[in-house]
Amino acid sequence: MLPVDVMRALASERRLCILEWLKDPVAHFPPQTDGDLVEDGVCSVYLADKLGMTQPSATGHLKILERAGLIRGRRIKQWVFYRRDEERIAEIKRLIAGEL
Repeated sequence: MLPVDVMRALASERRLCILEWLKDPVAHFPPQTDGDLVEDGVCSVYLADKLGMTQPSATGHLKILERAGLIRGRRIKQWVFYRRDEERIAEIKRLIAGEL
C-alpha cells in the first residue's frame, strides 16, 4: 500500500505538473543565474511563476512533494532549488505496480 504522504502528493494536478516539468527542466524552464537546472534543480521562483501562483502557495505544493520523498530541495544562496528523486519515484512506481 502507498504511504499516505505519497497518495496526498499525487492527488493534485499541480503537483503532478511539477513532477512532469522537473523530469526535463531544460525543456520547461529558462536558464538560471544561480544553480544548474539539471544538477541543482529548478528555483522555486520559476516553479511558482510557471504554476501562476504566489511563491508561498507554490512552496506549499513543493513541501508536500518533498515530504513524500518525490523531490529534494537544495538551498543555494537565499533560494531553494528542487529536483526529482528518481530512486524514490521508481520505488513508488514499483509499489503501484504491486512489485514490492
